[in-house]
Amino acid sequence: IFFRVFQTMACDLPDFPKTLTGVLDGTQTAELFKFAQKKGFPTPAVNCTSSSTINCVLEAARDTHNPVVIQVSQGGGAFYCGKGIKDTNLVASVAGAVALAHHIRVVAPMYGIPVVIHSDHCAKKLLPWFDGMLDADEAYFKEKGVPLFSSHMLDLSEEMDEENIETCVKYFKRMAPLNIFLEMEIGITGGVEDGVDNSGVSNDKLYTSPEQVYSVHKALAPISPNFSIAAAFGNVHGVYKPGNVKLSPELLKGHQEYTQKQIGGDDPHPLYLVFHGGSGSTPEEIKEAVANGVVKMNLDTDMQWAYWDGLRAFEAAKRGYLQGQIGNPEGEEKPNKSYYDPRKWVREAEVSMVKRVKLAYSELQCPCA
Repeated sequence: IFFRVFQTMACDLPDFPKTLTGVLDGTQTAELFKFAQKKGFPTPAVNCTSSSTINCVLEAARDTHNPVVIQVSQGGGAFYCGKGIKDTNLVASVAGAVALAHHIRVVAPMYGIPVVIHSDHCAKKLLPWFDGMLDADEAYFKEKGVPLFSSHMLDLSEEMDEENIETCVKYFKRMAPLNIFLEMEIGITGGVEDGVDNSGVSNDKLYTSPEQVYSVHKALAPISPNFSIAAAFGNVHGVYKPGNVKLSPELLKGHQEYTQKQIGGDDPHPLYLVFHGGSGSTPEEIKEAVANGVVKMNLDTDMQWAYWDGLRAFEAAKRGYLQGQIGNPEGEEKPNKSYYDPRKWVREAEVSMVKRVKLAYSELQCPCA
């Protein structure tokens, strides 16, 4: 009963699917993305590395009455487990990602908004991490009837297309009975993120063709409709000034049109598309990408800065109170515990990040913001 009270606070648009509350499963995630296409907005997906950053995202989503995707990378999972743990065979990455998902499962109902728990880029070398998370999904599904995670991403874009797609098919057949959504990438997102360095790839790899995208759809659709494609259109991870990265979101329209022509039907957006490397994108580029069927936009770099900036500003303002446990500008014997207590300065970082996530909802024109 306690949880149900809070769940009524979710997105209050008259046509928002009322079944989308709490942590979503794969089918519900697809339903959320179809609603996003209908309304013309991408669901923000924020990378989190701690319970603190998770709570920031949930708070911002609650305050704006919007759905959200909370995602964890392999490095983020290892950090969540604890940097003092050796990540031999990616065991810390698995444990941390699973712990993060359980944290969200426990606290998300308190915030009353739809939440997608998602794992981010998984390259070929990280497949043991993926296997470990699926093991946890299967165990949770056996007990609860739903998967632990809502969604997982496979990113074998560095491999040949045939191997990329075959691997996705293999894993999707394991995921579909658990009702887990799959995100895959074809074409490479440039730049550097979380230890993955694609800064030296050739420019042609940064742009996916319609034929490549359709080959993914053709292979995955017979298994389940619950999948999305991160098709590259010049995307680059990291932070850049607008104009320094050449995005071509018009290519996404061609992907939709080509696939629609192959499969028939009157849906102009048969594909769920994902926008990676969005920092520094212009409002016009984002708007065009969304108009062409993008349903999820990843946010990481700007959110990291916002978290740090809150701490930076607090330290600058209270520096005289943070030089020792006793003694500050008010007197040599004045205690400073109320300033160096982690609950104080961590919260200052959180407030800054919450503000930035709310700004992202506004910038992305999410309907409930």
